[in-house]
Amino acid sequence: MTVGDGCGLIKKTNVAIGQKRLVGILAMPEAPDGLVIFAHGSGSSRFSVRNRCVSDKLGQSGFATLLFDLLTEAESDDRRNVFDIPLLGARVVEAIDWAGADLRTSGLPIGLFGASTGVGAAIVAAALRPDSVTAIVSRGGRPDLAGRALGEVRAPTLLIVGGEDLEFLALNASARKAMHCKSSLKVVPGAGHLFEEQGALDQALAAAAEWYKSQLRGNRSLSRDKGDPPIFDPG
Repeated sequence: MTVGDGCGLIKKTNVAIGQKRLVGILAMPEAPDGLVIFAHGSGSSRFSVRNRCVSDKLGQSGFATLLFDLLTEAESDDRRNVFDIPLLGARVVEAIDWAGADLRTSGLPIGLFGASTGVGAAIVAAALRPDSVTAIVSRGGRPDLAGRALGEVRAPTLLIVGGEDLEFLALNASARKAMHCKSSLKVVPGAGHLFEEQGALDQALAAAAEWYKSQLRGNRSLSRDKGDPPIFDPG
C-alpha cells in the first residue's frame, strides 16, 4: 500500500520478523534518511493509534519506520511477558538483524523509538548491537528497566518525559546518571505521562525527529558531559 503526505509517497508493506514471524509494518518514504524501529511496551501493538501517529510523523520527517508486535498473540495473553525485558530486548535485536539483512533497509542507519517498558527493551537491544544502532528516543518510558545495559549502551539517547509526570521524570533522571553515552533529557512542560495535553505530543515528536536528524548519520559519541543540561529544565 502506498499513501501520500506533504513530503511525498510512503509505501507501507507487511513484513515478518524473526523466528516467531512477528507481524510488522514497514513504512518507506522516498529516499529515507534512516530507519526507526519501534519498541512499544505495556502490551501495545502495531495497531495502536498513538504508535501509528508517531510513525506517520516520522515518515513526514523523512524516516522509514518499522512497527511490529514484540509478542505473539499467545504470548500477549500472559501479562508477565510485557515486563520480560530480556525477551522483549531479544525481539528488538531480531528486528535490528532483519533490517540489516533486508535489501530495502540494509543501508540505512538505525534508530530505536521506545515507550513504556519498550524503552528498557530498546536499550538492552542497542547494548547488544552497538555497531547497528545509531540513536535511541524514549517517550514516557522506563529506561531503568534496562538494568546494567544502561551503562553499556553506546547509542546517543534522548529521554522525553512530561513535566507533570513526576514519577517517570525521577526514574528517567536517575537512569540517565547511569548512562555513559551521549544523552539528553527533554521535559515537555505541562504534559502528563501519555502526552494527551494539547500540543504535548507534537512537542515530543518534534524533539524526536530533530534527535534522529542529528544522530542518524553515524555520529556516535562514546562519552558525554554529565553536566549537560536538559533541553527543558523542569525547575
